[in-house]
Amino acid sequence: MRGAFRRRVRRVRGDLWGILQTTIAAGAAWFLANLLHSQPFFAPAAAVIAMGVSRGGRTVRAIELVVGVAVGIVVADVIVRWLGANTLVLMLVVGLSMAAALLFGAGQILVNQAAISGILVVATLQPGSSPSPARALDALIGGAVALLVGQVLFPRDPVRAMAKAARPVVSDLSVALKALAEALRDGDEARARRALEMARGTDDDLADFFDAVALARETFTLRHPRRRTRERVPLYAEAAQQMDYAVRNTRVLARRALNAIRRHGPAPAELADAVALLGDAVLELGNQLEHPEQDTAARRLALEAAVKATRLLQDDPGLSISVIIGQVRSTAIDLLRGSGMTGEEARTALDAAVERAGAAP
Repeated sequence: MRGAFRRRVRRVRGDLWGILQTTIAAGAAWFLANLLHSQPFFAPAAAVIAMGVSRGGRTVRAIELVVGVAVGIVVADVIVRWLGANTLVLMLVVGLSMAAALLFGAGQILVNQAAISGILVVATLQPGSSPSPARALDALIGGAVALLVGQVLFPRDPVRAMAKAARPVVSDLSVALKALAEALRDGDEARARRALEMARGTDDDLADFFDAVALARETFTLRHPRRRTRERVPLYAEAAQQMDYAVRNTRVLARRALNAIRRHGPAPAELADAVALLGDAVLELGNQLEHPEQDTAARRLALEAAVKATRLLQDDPGLSISVIIGQVRSTAIDLLRGSGMTGEEARTALDAAVERAGAAP
């Protein structure tokens, strides 16, 4: 629970700038729309909605959302003016708003947003009120302010965003592997269970990492990217996928280690050392992503971990340990691929390292 709370606090701190930007956009939209009429409810709402997807590069999707808001408002305005507000009218507004959005060739987000905006109008508009273009104009003002804040005044650096999103994944995975190494060394079942929970707790961080990569790719297609962005986006995209695989393999590794400790107690020291080396390799991979021009020890440490674990097969360690060794090797390959190697290059490098060390069983 403490670990989960710390991760959430870290996410809040990491997004404080985004919260501030959204706050500024909502306030500016309210102020501008308030110059036109006294109840500019939809302007700040549209600004908040659009800011949620415009920061970092999702310009097209933000525009879709704004148009969706405006479409839903216009449809609901007209219908409530003639039919009043009740359950059947609400259903009619939802259906017609979605159909109107589809006629504009909208995506699913726009269609849903049109329906939600229509619902808000039905819920807040007084029966018999005249249709007002001010409500639709509010939506356009809010969306324009959001795009101005998110894309022009405070554009997000996609490379910095990807690096920032990668750090929690790297940190949590490394800590989980180090804790698992100590659990194997001491035969500590409770620590192995905590390591497993830490590995399972990376889902939110991984989702943020993938989202940062997706944002960078959209920025890449919407703007003329700088050279640094062109070079880094493919590296981070591949690293994100391989880190996902490494996390999955670490979870399997932790479950296997927990079963082995429960049945047989402490594992061989060399196996614990190999798992600890994987944790070091993860940290070095994070450094390599942030500083690709510098040489890092990520590949060397991953290969050393695989060699050290493979060497244990020479003594026929039993099924439980053999399975853990296999997971160490799989995780090492994930990290090698995350460092820029292809799958074939990673497997060849691992086989060559094992052969040089004379570690083949």
